[in-house]
Amino acid sequence: QVQLVESGGGLVQAGGSLRLSCAASVRTFSSFTMGWFRQVPGNEREFVASISWSGNTYYADSVKGRFTISRDNAKNTVYLQMNSLKPEDTAVYYCAAAGIGSRGEVEYESRYDYWGQGTQVTVSS
Repeated sequence: QVQLVESGGGLVQAGGSLRLSCAASVRTFSSFTMGWFRQVPGNEREFVASISWSGNTYYADSVKGRFTISRDNAKNTVYLQMNSLKPEDTAVYYCAAAGIGSRGEVEYESRYDYWGQGTQVTVSS
C-alpha cells in the first residue's frame, strides 16, 4: 500500500506563489508516474500536471507556463511549484501515483492507483 501525504497549501494573494509537496511511503517511488489534480466543491476533479518515472512532464493548458512539477526520488517526493496564482486556481489539490503497470492517459483519474488526502489552496483577489 502506498501512502501519499500532501503539504504546502494555504492562503495567498493573486500573483503570489506556493509550492506543494507530496511525500510517498514506497520504496519504488522512482518507478511511479506522479500527478497533481485539483477539485472545487461541486465540480469534477481536474488534471493539473504529471511527471513520469523518466522525468517527462505534462500540464493542463490552464496552468502551463505558471506551474512546474518536479520530483526528488531520493526523498520520495513530488513537488508542484505554483507561480502567478489566480483566484481560479483556488481548489483542493490532490497528489496521485500510478504504478508501473497502470494504463491510460495521465490526465485521467483512472490512470492512478493511489491518492493523497488533499491540501487546500486559496487565492484571494
